[in-house]
Amino acid sequence: MIYSTATVPVNPEGEIRLTREQVWKGLELKARDARLFLPPGLCTRCDVVEESATHFVREATIAGADIREIIALEPQSKVTFFQATGPREGAIINELFEDEAGALQLKFYCYLGLRGKETGEPEEQAEQAQFDSDKGYRSALLSTLQRTRQLVAEGKL
Repeated sequence: MIYSTATVPVNPEGEIRLTREQVWKGLELKARDARLFLPPGLCTRCDVVEESATHFVREATIAGADIREIIALEPQSKVTFFQATGPREGAIINELFEDEAGALQLKFYCYLGLRGKETGEPEEQAEQAQFDSDKGYRSALLSTLQRTRQLVAEGKL
């Protein structure tokens, strides 16, 4: 199994301050259309295909893999991506919270397996290393906040 976590401050020194509401709008927009937040060409399709009061379903092609995710939103707090189909199974969570000092933080964590692979196989070890690397989910959190700042500056959030 793959378990990874990363937490970054939302408003580090020198950055334009974001409110909880602005970050939340960015997270919700990212959940609905990953193409707006991922590097160009990485996500080539991202469509919401079902919607209910508690969740929505999106189908996407990311890094060449077709995936279907059930996405649950806990407003102003948490987005959970349940991997229904695709190379991974499990959950990916983005959580917005205040730390002990009251500073806004954005946290990623996941608990995943690779479909059709045994625990500990080289493919799983490579995924774990990627998630934990400087180019992994910590980097994704930082780019999400950067893109959110850009959308706020453009008046789109």
